[in-house]
Amino acid sequence: MNIIDFENINVGYDEKIILKDVNLKIKEKEHWAILGANGSGKSTLMKLIQSEIHPRKTNEYKKEILGKATYSIFELRKELGIITNDLHNYFAREAGYLNGFEVVLSGHYSSVGIFTHQDFTKEQIIKAKEVLEFLEIVDLKDKKVAEMSTGQLRKCIVGRALIHNPKAFILDEPTVGLDIKAQINFIKMLKKLSLTSSIILVTHHLEEIFEEIKNIALIHNNTIYKSGKKEEILTNENLSEIFDTKLSIGEKNGRYFVEEIL
Repeated sequence: MNIIDFENINVGYDEKIILKDVNLKIKEKEHWAILGANGSGKSTLMKLIQSEIHPRKTNEYKKEILGKATYSIFELRKELGIITNDLHNYFAREAGYLNGFEVVLSGHYSSVGIFTHQDFTKEQIIKAKEVLEFLEIVDLKDKKVAEMSTGQLRKCIVGRALIHNPKAFILDEPTVGLDIKAQINFIKMLKKLSLTSSIILVTHHLEEIFEEIKNIALIHNNTIYKSGKKEEILTNENLSEIFDTKLSIGEKNGRYFVEEIL
């Protein structure tokens, strides 16, 4: 089954096309990074995947998610663990009173908070505890969101998505705001998640691309510029083109880094 199967999609706002002729196919169990400069259309692609915006009907196109052209948004969000900075910021701003356990538990109803009308079964409570243990964040069980670091809250939000055992996690620049230690720990967590779910990173940071990610898509000139195997796509020429500066790509122990050519 394909997690994402997009063909010939145009999408935008009002009369303006932001992404055109988008072709992208991501199969179940594959791990991808989608790279692009700021303003290249990464956020628009995220909204397309979440069905917050829809393809223009001015041409024939294909848009299937999890093998379906039509689907319930509520059910889709259970199958795709979508982690955005907007979601993180909303929790940080509006849900400071929740503790880590409640953030994870709220995933059962996809709510921001725990409410009196929500009945949680014994199995749902056990599942939330198992998620805390799996992500190694049991120490955050009773800690309030208002007292958490950026990295701690982000892990709890991942746990909230993990409640449903999604087929894929789609993460928008997931290490933004994290210090070096928190970045390393967060990537370790993603590597663990990659054993059971597809990981799709939408980013402009090469250092987020860990060893298990074998496929890359580049966004440039308002489209998917190139996509394919990591070794073929992550080249000096391609990265210099999409970031509009001369770059040299290095690799060490399965992780990539970039330097500007002076």
